[in-house]
Amino acid sequence: MVKERSEIWEWIKALFIAFIIAFIIRTFFFTPIVVDGASMEPTLHHQDRMIVAKIDQPKRFDIIVFQANENQDYIKRVIGLPGDRVEFKNDTLYINGQAYDEPYLNKYEQNSIDGTLTESFTLLDTPVGSETVPSGHLFVMGDNRRFSKDSRHIGAVAMKDVVGTTSIVFWPLID
Repeated sequence: MVKERSEIWEWIKALFIAFIIAFIIRTFFFTPIVVDGASMEPTLHHQDRMIVAKIDQPKRFDIIVFQANENQDYIKRVIGLPGDRVEFKNDTLYINGQAYDEPYLNKYEQNSIDGTLTESFTLLDTPVGSETVPSGHLFVMGDNRRFSKDSRHIGAVAMKDVVGTTSIVFWPLID
C-alpha cells in the first residue's frame, strides 16, 4: 500500500514538472501558431501550422508574428528596419536607395496576370507618414501584396508588439 502511494506520488511530481517545463518553453521560447488567411501566399498558406521563436531579434526579410490588436496576431515579412527609407518603384523594392531582389515572390510573379505585384509607394504615402521607419518599429508586408493588410495600411509595427519570428511549418508535412 505504501509502495503504491509512493509510486503515485512520483507520477504526480513528474507530471507537474513536465507541465511547468512546457509552460516555461511555450511562454518564453516557442509557441505554435496557425496561419489565418492568404496574405502570405505563396510562402505560407491558410491553416499552415508553424512554430514561433520568441527569442530571435527580427532581421530584414524574416517572417514575424505580431499583435495587430487585442484579439488578433498577424504574420508578415519584415521589409524595413528602424531608420530605413523604404520605397517601391516599378514593382522593385528599394531600401535606402538600394534595389533588393525578393526571391520569395518569384512563384507568385509567375502566376501574375499583368506582372505587377506591388504598386509604387514611399513611406510618406503610408500611415507611417515619415521618410524613414521610426525608431523601435518595423515596416512589414505580406507576400501576397495585392491582398495583404500590412504596414501600407496599418503603419509601422512596434517592436514591443512582435511575438517572434517564424520559419518552421510543422503541418502540413508536405507542401
